[in-house]
Amino acid sequence: MSKISVLFVCMGNICRSPTAEGAFRHLVRQHELDKHIKTDSAGTHAYHIGERPDRRAQQTALSRGLDISDLRARKVKPADFKKFHYVIAMDQDNYQLLEEMAPEGLEDRLRLFLEFAPGLKESEVPDPYYGGPKGFEYVFDLVEEASRGLLDEIREKYLEQK
Repeated sequence: MSKISVLFVCMGNICRSPTAEGAFRHLVRQHELDKHIKTDSAGTHAYHIGERPDRRAQQTALSRGLDISDLRARKVKPADFKKFHYVIAMDQDNYQLLEEMAPEGLEDRLRLFLEFAPGLKESEVPDPYYGGPKGFEYVFDLVEEASRGLLDEIREKYLEQK
């Protein structure tokens, strides 16, 4: 079986999506599933191509024992829908941009991240870019919760059928 692949997408790929990738990647490693699941992140806009995650996102991740400094921003492309089983948008605006980009027949790969955390009152991961450290902490809390739900779905749908 090929690896199950997950792409996290926000606007610039320096705050929310690398935080989500880092949190999910860490969870996957904790469960020793990294030989089965591959992660990546991208942005719908090309503002920060090649850059590391925002320093505040990196600091928040480090405060929780995760290093996301190895990640680099890139722009999402239509071919990503063929490459990834899941294309996960952080908010409705990016979801709509991705929906327009999705090749016909692959729209079902697109999901909103917080769909995997139905117990939360939020439906979107807010952009912490213009706020302070508390916004980054809050984003991390949200993506950790959604990461658990996403991993549960992947295990149930793909990995427990062996």
